[in-house]
Amino acid sequence: MADQIMTEAKAKMQKAADSLQRELGQIRAGRANASLLDRISVVYYGVPTPLNQMASITIPEARVLMITPFDKSILPEVEKAIMASDLGITPTNDGSVIRLVMPQLTEERRKELAKDVKKTAENAKIAVRNARRDAIDAYKKQQKASEITEDDLKVAEKDIQAATDASIKQLDDIAAEKEKELLEV
Repeated sequence: MADQIMTEAKAKMQKAADSLQRELGQIRAGRANASLLDRISVVYYGVPTPLNQMASITIPEARVLMITPFDKSILPEVEKAIMASDLGITPTNDGSVIRLVMPQLTEERRKELAKDVKKTAENAKIAVRNARRDAIDAYKKQQKASEITEDDLKVAEKDIQAATDASIKQLDDIAAEKEKELLEV
């Protein structure tokens, strides 16, 4: 039972790190990144379909995303979906592919995005701390029910704290890497 609590806590902490990685991947850093298009869906034969399932997305240059739909007849729908999204980038349609040119970020916008990265990382840290609190509470309930000893409780708390520290360090590393990418000109 105690091992199960620790496993669940570590899984929650890892989910927080994965979620942070996904969220930061969708922040535009002035470079082309295919994950920017992950949230875009195109209505294809009446069904909303993720763009990355109906087109190949390539990066021919550092600041250009090229979208080549598998079915050329859906180019106008793909273009409409990109325009309707919150990307803020105007697509260029040449009849066979759509190009998205990432604008250069201003210094002010870079700093603003870096603040967003810190805020997102802090939310992930809160999730990790909540997982730690839930695990410690579960251990305390076990100790109260005389399922584990007080010494086992202390050891479990130390293990949970070590896992929490490692997880928070991982989150800090992910955020620092994204900040460095954003502030790099």
